[in-house]
Parts: sequence; structure tokens; C-alpha cells
Amino acid sequence: MKDSDRDVVAQPARPRRADARRNEETLLDAAAAVFVASGVEAPVRDIAAEAGVGTATIYRHFPTRADLIIAVYRHQVEACASAGPALLAAGPTPSAALARWIDLFVDFLVTKHGLAAVLQSDNTGFDTLHAYFIDRLVPVCTELLEASAAAGEIRSDIGALELMRGVGNLCIGAENNPAYDARRLVELLITGLRGAR
Repeated sequence: MKDSDRDVVAQPARPRRADARRNEETLLDAAAAVFVASGVEAPVRDIAAEAGVGTATIYRHFPTRADLIIAVYRHQVEACASAGPALLAAGPTPSAALARWIDLFVDFLVTKHGLAAVLQSDNTGFDTLHAYFIDRLVPVCTELLEASAAAGEIRSDIGALELMRGVGNLCIGAENNPAYDARRLVELLITGLRGAR
């Protein structure tokens, strides 16, 4: 290996500036809000207006709609994953932290169901994102369940993936039917965790 090659390999990737990360997060939050309100086929100009940027800014960061959808999905997974430990540290009780995290998870799922329909057209990409979702969120839910069970606040015989699937199934169709109150049913499910321990 020549010295010039070694210099190229040895240089670390330049970290993104904090303001650039914040701007991208604002854009992704705006896109998620528009997707929930109007679907994933909403015009880019609506997303730009919600984010307070021009459409060129969106296309500069996300050249295709698929790029934007995948970025929104990953951003929401990361927000949900980082919320778990923060809620556990700040919450009055582990079960209160679990209930609040499940609320955030429901919000994510309502957006995710709309995104999933588009993403499933590319099975390989969808499978990768689904694995990412499981890898990031199951450990967070497990930590919240274990802390709540250790505190004697909930029963200890339910696993994180089982609970997440149950919540997910209760959320199916919620985005298309305003009369269907998925959050109320999820609340009943969580209340059931406080049953016989």
C-alpha cells in the first residue's frame, strides 16, 4: 500500500454539524406529520411547507420519495428507541415509563403502517428495515418490561416482541378509520399487564 493510499484509508468520515442534523430531523418530523395527515404520496411541496424549507432542500437530502420514506422510518425508529431509556430514567415508576413508551410506539405504528405499504413493494429493502425495527425496539421494550416486573408493577410472563405484536395488531386500520380508537384498546391491553402477577 502506498503512503497516499494509507492517507485515504486512515482519514475518518467527517462528522455532520449539529445544525445540519437538527435541520434534517426537522425535515423528517415534518415529512412524518404530512404522511400521517395526507399519506405517503403527499406532494413534496406540502412537506417543504411543513418544514419551512424549499422543495430543492428536500430533493438535495432525499433525491427520491423512497429515500425520504426510508429516512422517516429510520428516524422514527431511532426516536422511539432513545425515548425508552429516557422515560425510564425520568418516569415516576417503570410502569408509567412503559405506558408512555407504548403511547410513542402507537404514534410510530400509525405512521409505519402507511410507510409499510409503500416499502413492501421492495421486499429486500422492507425486510432490512423490519429487521432494523426489531433489533432497535425489542431490547428497549424488554428493558421497560423487566424494570416494571422487577418493581412488582406488572406481570412478568409477557415478552417484548409478543407485546409489540399485540399493540401493532390493535393499531392496524387506525389510520383509515377515525371511529376506531386503537389507543383505547392498547390502553386496555397495558392495563391487563397489571393483572395477576
